[in-house]
Amino acid sequence: MWLQITAGQGPAECEWVVMQLAQYLQRQGSSQGLTLREIETEQGAKPYTLKSVLFSVEGPDAEAFVIEWTATVKWIGTSPFRPRHKRKNWFVGVQGYLPVAEQTFSPQDIRFETLRASGPGGQNVNKVESAVRLTHLPTGIQTVAQAERSQHRNRQLALLQLQRLLDQAQVKALQEKQQSRWLAHHNLERGNAKFVFEGPGFDRLSHRGER
Repeated sequence: MWLQITAGQGPAECEWVVMQLAQYLQRQGSSQGLTLREIETEQGAKPYTLKSVLFSVEGPDAEAFVIEWTATVKWIGTSPFRPRHKRKNWFVGVQGYLPVAEQTFSPQDIRFETLRASGPGGQNVNKVESAVRLTHLPTGIQTVAQAERSQHRNRQLALLQLQRLLDQAQVKALQEKQQSRWLAHHNLERGNAKFVFEGPGFDRLSHRGER
């Protein structure tokens, strides 16, 4: 199972919440015998912030954990970047993903290539070709996945990345036609948060609602 936390199009404060929530969920997962391993991150505009992070959730009851946390999360607190800002409520979204089935795409539309995973400086870190490069031939969109240990898992991750890129391309087309419509990685249900945190830190869960 995969779990993504995203700030959507929120400001730097939301990106700060993404970082804090990522660390919180890693602690929560560990306490439940789970491992949350980062496989994709997008850095925020300021230090200690993330626009989004994608975890691989591994261990017993991983699916239940992902389902539980798929929700809108709100943090109530003073901006760490703009202390005089009047806004106190900051929202981020959490979304679970199952591996994307290859049947989602027409075989003739996808070209798969394998390559050796590379580390810092371009060094090869694997003697086997576990990394995967995927090309969506109708659009020319390419994705490369090498974070997972097996070629099969990297193939699934590349498919997920492709699905998200295609979704984003579709969203962009819709936005061009309907400027009033706002979409991000996925919709954040503002004002309808399932989990609410409060305080200057990020370790006090003050509300845990049900969906």
